[in-house]
Amino acid sequence: MPLNFDLHAHSSVSDGLLSPADLVAYAAAKGVNVLALTDHDDISGLPAAQAAAEAHNIALINGVEISVTWKKRTLHIVGLNIDPNNLALQKALALVRIARDERAQQMGEGLAKAGIADAYQGAKRLAKQSIITRVHFARYLVELGLVKDTKSVFKKYLVKGKPGFVEHQWMDLQQAIELITQSGGTAVIAHPGRYDLGSVNMLQLLHEFRSYGGVAIEVVTSSHTPPQYQQFAKLAHQFSLKSSQGSDYHGPGISFMEMGRLADLPSNCVPVWQDWPQFQSMQ
Repeated sequence: MPLNFDLHAHSSVSDGLLSPADLVAYAAAKGVNVLALTDHDDISGLPAAQAAAEAHNIALINGVEISVTWKKRTLHIVGLNIDPNNLALQKALALVRIARDERAQQMGEGLAKAGIADAYQGAKRLAKQSIITRVHFARYLVELGLVKDTKSVFKKYLVKGKPGFVEHQWMDLQQAIELITQSGGTAVIAHPGRYDLGSVNMLQLLHEFRSYGGVAIEVVTSSHTPPQYQQFAKLAHQFSLKSSQGSDYHGPGISFMEMGRLADLPSNCVPVWQDWPQFQSMQ
């Protein structure tokens, strides 16, 4: 039986609901054999996840999801098989987390002007010791009863033109890819179908991504439809990129796809894990 890979998931270290250990246990219970923990701009959950992976007989891939700015748009680049002890990566992510908190405070100020007081404090409470993301703001506004679900929060309060939106300059694409590559990892464009780039920009993005050392794109993921699986499989082939898959799981009730239920990659895809030595004898 082929291995069940889920190469994109979040714990409470970023904006997921489950602790790293609980996320691994949950993935194992859902039949996942190989899990990548890819928290936003943070790798501090990896040691606990690794210990849990050994306890639950599941393979853990050290990962991260880095926010980048490209053509005034925010994109996400997943790093797989990174070295979490790489100092350059650690320092760069620490700076991103500081900038994230500054953005969160600005988001709170914007929401206060719209009559929603203490949104930053509410998001910070929900984030606990982790970085504050837009998801934490969304969960807080749902908690207040202002909207019915987190998806509605984004449309009403957190996207461009709304009171909680803050324009932010993230890391540039080349730097993110180089950090991942130099730490021994593989750079993957996360959920490309979410970015609404248009065909010309998408082709330019893939060209630049590959020229900087990018290796793969997510083809099967929770925010893609089955026709998009085929669309991005075709683009991966066109640009000689490998294909990845991941649920982008954040936790019960706030995820679009359950763990362990990803569709197979289209048959013309070259899986990103094809040459990973630890799985050669298992596939």
